[in-house]
Amino acid sequence: MLKKETNLNSKIFDEDVLQKPTRDGYGDGIILAGEEDKNVVVLTADLSDSTRTAEFAKKFPDRFFEVGIAEQNMATIASGLGISGKIPFISSYATFSPGRNWEQIRTTISYNDSNVKIAGHHAGISVGPDGATHQAIEDIATMRVMANMKVIVPCDSIEARKATVASAKIWGPVYLRFAREKTPIMTTEDTPFIPGKAEVFWESKKPEVLIIGAGPILHNALLAAKILEKEKIGVMVLNCHTIKPLDKKIAQLADKIGAVVTVEEHQVLGGLGGAVAELLAKTNPVPMEFIGMQDTFGESGEPAELIKKYKMAPVDIVSAVKRALKRK
Repeated sequence: MLKKETNLNSKIFDEDVLQKPTRDGYGDGIILAGEEDKNVVVLTADLSDSTRTAEFAKKFPDRFFEVGIAEQNMATIASGLGISGKIPFISSYATFSPGRNWEQIRTTISYNDSNVKIAGHHAGISVGPDGATHQAIEDIATMRVMANMKVIVPCDSIEARKATVASAKIWGPVYLRFAREKTPIMTTEDTPFIPGKAEVFWESKKPEVLIIGAGPILHNALLAAKILEKEKIGVMVLNCHTIKPLDKKIAQLADKIGAVVTVEEHQVLGGLGGAVAELLAKTNPVPMEFIGMQDTFGESGEPAELIKKYKMAPVDIVSAVKRALKRK
C-alpha cells in the first residue's frame, strides 16, 4: 500500500503519468531562489539550454555568467563568489562538472567551504545515445568523499525544484544531481522534502526488506514494490534523496526489517549503496543487495534499453529483494 502521509502522485503507476526531466525542476528552482535572494548567481559552461539556465539568464542577466567551455575556470570563479557573499550555482554535464573540474572543486570550493552549489546534469546511463563518455555514473562517489560537501539526488522534477531552492539556503558546498530524460513525477507539492531526511514512499503491513532508492530510478523501486505486494512479499521503499549527510534512521529501519536493497543509476561502488553499507557496518549489518552499474561503463542506446541491459528494471529489483530475503 502507498503510505498516504507522503502525499504521492495518485497516478504514479498509470501509463499516462506525467513525466518531466529533473533538470526542468532545477531551471524552475534557480529562478525561485533568485527571486528570494538577490545574492543567487548562476554560471554555466556553454550549456544554458541543456542545463535549463537560459530562463534565469533572461530574468536576471546581471546575475548570469557564461564562462564558455571552461569548467575548471567556472569552479574557481564560483569559489571566489561563494566566499564573497554570493550564492553561485555552477551548471554543466556531470561528466564535466564535477568530472573535469574535480580538483578545482576540491581545492577551491570544498577546502574553503565556499558557498557554491554544483549542478551536475545528464547524470546516469539514461543519458542514452550520448554513450559512456557523457554518462556520469561515478559522480556521487567522487563528490560524497569530499569534506564539507553535501550530496542531493532528487527523484523527480518537483523534488528537484524543492532541492534547488533548499540548497540555496544551506551554507557550504552542495552537489545536486539531475537527469536528462523525462521521468515520472512521483511527488506532489505537498510531499515532504527536508534535506537530510529520507521519506517513506511505500510501506507494506509487514515489510520484510527495505528498498532504498535515490533519483528517478526510484520509480522502478515502486513498480517492484507493487509486484512484490501481489506476491505477498512486504517491503518498505525509502526515498533517500540526500546521500550526504545520510539519514541515520536508515540504520534503525534496517535493523527492524532485517534486509536491504539499494537502487541507484550509478556505480554500486561508492554511491548510495556504499554509503548505506558504511552506515550499517557501524551499527548492525544486515544482508544487502545492490542495484546499479556493476563496475562497468555504459554504452549508447535508448534509456529504457540501457536500464534493462544493466539490470535496473523493476524485475531486477524484485529478484534482488528475493536474494536478500534468502540471506536473512
